[in-house]
Amino acid sequence: MSDLANSLGLYVHWPYCARICPYCDFNVFRPKGDDDALLGAILDDMAGWREITGSRKLASLHFGGGTPSLMRAEQIERLIAHAEKLWGFEAGAEIGLEANPKDHDQYADFASAGINRLSVGVQSFDDGALKQLGRDHDAALGVRSIEAAKSAVERVSIDLIYALAEQSLMQWRSELKQALAFGVGHISPYQLTIEARTAFGKRAERGEVLASPEDMAADFFDLTQEVCEQAGFPAYEISNHARSVADQSRHNRLYWQGGDWIGVGPGAHGRLGRFSQAGRQALSTQLRPKDYIEAVAKTGSGLEETEKLSVEDELAERILMGMRLSSGLDRHVLRQATGLDVDPVALKRLGDEGYLQQSGDRISLTARGRLFADRLSGELVPD
Repeated sequence: MSDLANSLGLYVHWPYCARICPYCDFNVFRPKGDDDALLGAILDDMAGWREITGSRKLASLHFGGGTPSLMRAEQIERLIAHAEKLWGFEAGAEIGLEANPKDHDQYADFASAGINRLSVGVQSFDDGALKQLGRDHDAALGVRSIEAAKSAVERVSIDLIYALAEQSLMQWRSELKQALAFGVGHISPYQLTIEARTAFGKRAERGEVLASPEDMAADFFDLTQEVCEQAGFPAYEISNHARSVADQSRHNRLYWQGGDWIGVGPGAHGRLGRFSQAGRQALSTQLRPKDYIEAVAKTGSGLEETEKLSVEDELAERILMGMRLSSGLDRHVLRQATGLDVDPVALKRLGDEGYLQQSGDRISLTARGRLFADRLSGELVPD
């Protein structure tokens, strides 16, 4: 696995969705008919960031949202060409897009525009589950969208959601096997979580049971690992499985390995190690498309907030992200970046308890530990 800790990525957030899913807590809006104005603002925002980052080449460019597959291919092509002009791309750079199955007839055009990886939001192959999740496609369309993605690009990922209320382990095993049988190189199975500010969150407050209980969710997670590993798709991150290193998500690995990335578009987040020589910065843009467009027009930047991370905050973030990877956290890189290390007492205790393992300076979670990744990562952060 190549090291992306010193790499630069670009994230483009396209906030519009034809339908807002009841479980989604991302920054999303109904289409407002200002596509060209938003596109122009994103292009101008990118130009401003080039002045700050200098001539670093991009290891990845990722279109997320929202539903970036609602963009027209010519809009995507303009953004990719602008990124090429401003920074240029490293050899083998990943240019990925999160795609709704309903937009499958546009996949070939996206590939012609420069997209080389499609992440298809199938979510389920069960019509009942798709209805429960509020999706705007059925299982048959999900299947067609995967085939369309395979025809358009070499690198395809299938996104799935599991641990829905009343979903059985047998049903989930069948869905996983169906996804793996398509011959794509990447699977991203995510456990359904109920977020407070979503439609599901409000329904849960009223007493409706929408997700599996915690102990059952652990069984779903264990089954996911078993089925994917048997199929030659080991987890390289808690919720991501790939057939080979080449099939892994380069953009997401940049996040997990503590690289830098620029976020443009309404509600985008970023991290930069050097921002006006002020150390590592947490960056976020204006949430509302109208506010973002106006901010870029007035200041040349869509930023809403810039926060300098303390050394302690950066340490905690790097531990949390790095421990999600099956390859684990490189403590040498951690010390270089922050001057600090994990808590030695917690490190020994968690190792003795069978939650993590060590190989030189690298520590990683065991199969048992991956069930409690966030909690264990928190325990590794020194007081």
